Amino acid sequence: MRHAPAAASIARRICVALAVLAVATACTPSAPLTSSDPDLPGLDTGGTSVDGLIVGHRLMESGEYELALRAYYRAAGTLGLNVDVLSALGSANLRLGRIGQAEALLRQALDEEEDFVPALNNLGVVLMEQGEYGEARRVFQQAFALDSGRTDAIRENLRTAIARMEDSVYSTENNDFRFDLIRRGPGVYELLARSG
Repeated sequence: MRHAPAAASIARRICVALAVLAVATACTPSAPLTSSDPDLPGLDTGGTSVDGLIVGHRLMESGEYELALRAYYRAAGTLGLNVDVLSALGSANLRLGRIGQAEALLRQALDEEEDFVPALNNLGVVLMEQGEYGEARRVFQQAFALDSGRTDAIRENLRTAIARMEDSVYSTENNDFRFDLIRRGPGVYELLARSG
C-alpha cells in the first residue's frame, strides 16, 4: 500500500506539469499566419477551389479510376449533374467495369445534350462491351460525324464496330450450316455443306 501514495504523487506532478505547459502555450504571443509571411503559407480565403472535373480527368489519365469517380461526385455536388459531370461519371464507371451504371449515366448525359461527342463515344464503347454492335456502330457514326473525323479514337472505334458487326452477321449465317467431308473415290474428298 506504500506504492499508492507514490503513484498518486507522480500523477499529481504530471497533471501540474501539463497544466503549466497549457497555460504557457496559451500566453505565448504568436504572429498571425498571413500570406505576406514568406516562410509560412497563409489561408487564401479569396481563391477558388480546384475543379473536381479537372482533378477527376487527371486521375483517369493516371489510371486511378476509383479516385476519379470520387472527384467527379464532388464536382456533381458543386456543379450539379450537367452533361460534363454525367459523362465523366459514366466514363469512370466504364473503366471500373460497371457497364450498366456507365450506360445509364451516359444515356442521361445524352438526354441533357444529344450531340455531346465524348458521351456518344463512351456509350458506343459500352454497347460494344455488351455485344450490341449495330447500335454501337450507329452511335460511333454519329460521334464521328459530329467530330468531323478529327479524333482517331472515334474513327478506330467505328472501324471496330463495323468489323465486329460483319463478323457477327457472318458467324450467324454460317451457324445454320454443317459441313461434312465425303469420300468420292480413292484419295478424293469433297466438303459438303448441309443446313442444320
